[in-house]
Amino acid sequence: MALTGPQKTVAQTVGVVVLMGSLAWAAVPFYDWFCRVTGFGGTTGVAEAAPEEILDRKVTVRFDASKAKGFGWEFKPVEREMEVRIGETGLAFYEAYNPTDRPIAGQASYNVAPYSAGGYFQKIACFCFEEQVLQPGERVEMPVTFFVDPEMVDDLEAKYVHTITLSYTFYEIDLPEGYAALETQADTTTN
Repeated sequence: MALTGPQKTVAQTVGVVVLMGSLAWAAVPFYDWFCRVTGFGGTTGVAEAAPEEILDRKVTVRFDASKAKGFGWEFKPVEREMEVRIGETGLAFYEAYNPTDRPIAGQASYNVAPYSAGGYFQKIACFCFEEQVLQPGERVEMPVTFFVDPEMVDDLEAKYVHTITLSYTFYEIDLPEGYAALETQADTTTN
């Protein structure tokens, strides 16, 4: 059965809407994958271990911390910057403190500037890979182990980078299942 003019138009419109919806649904995971593979937008890489090659050239790594509006923690880098040789493993710490009277769960998002260095800044271990829960009054130091990949010196855009800024932004997330019950119990005992 052949479609008539109005039926054909409706079928084409529905097809376009379904296609656009599918593309919109796939855009976020595809963009995330693209950024992780290419370092686009300052997205860092993840590595199992540092490379064996360590160059004499040094780079300054600066550490930046911020938090989402209304987030109850205090959050800052323990040291503002360090100098590492390219290929050398670096270890930095960030400090978080929960001054509130309730447990708060947080997750950190991160990026690197300049963007051209993003694909060469590799994390071996990081507090940002997991959600963090701080109890009332709890203060912790959270480590990040990283290196700058020696391949950076061969990249036309990145080889002139001498300073890299690693930025984290913490935002609140829902408490894990076991913590939510503790918070509810604390609320009922104080009322």
